[in-house]
Amino acid sequence: MGMLKEFREFAVKGNVIDLAVGVIIGGAFGKIVTSIVEDIVMPPISLLLGSVPFADLLWVVPGQQAKIDMLRLAHPPKELKTAADYKAAAIATVNYGQFLSNVVQFLIIAFVVFLMVKAINKARTLIEPPAAPGEPVTKQCPYCLSDIPIKASRCKFCTSEV
Repeated sequence: MGMLKEFREFAVKGNVIDLAVGVIIGGAFGKIVTSIVEDIVMPPISLLLGSVPFADLLWVVPGQQAKIDMLRLAHPPKELKTAADYKAAAIATVNYGQFLSNVVQFLIIAFVVFLMVKAINKARTLIEPPAAPGEPVTKQCPYCLSDIPIKASRCKFCTSEV
């Protein structure tokens, strides 16, 4: 029974609940960023590249031409237009369009997280009063002007008695 009680106390602690909420919000935020990248950022870039969907930009790995030719000779001929078509046909490709899309998503998320942390730190300095100066923990050696612990009787730099 003790282990069940410990687990219940652990599960309802504020940190665990905060973490769960953070993961859920992060997942939803990730979907928003994915939509921004795929639906707003990448279409104009694709238009500049000649109306090719950005995620479908790929490079066929050398040595795959025989597979491609066989698909074109099949009845009905298989058309390979998207990265999904190539994947379904088991043709090895380097999907650099999808990779670049993921890099843009990462940069957007990293920038937004940076802005959030910056705002939180700014708010924290406005809310929390500055720390009151406590007792000094160091003093200055009168001979070499180095900082030494306040309780020191000799300077650790010049070995003078202070």
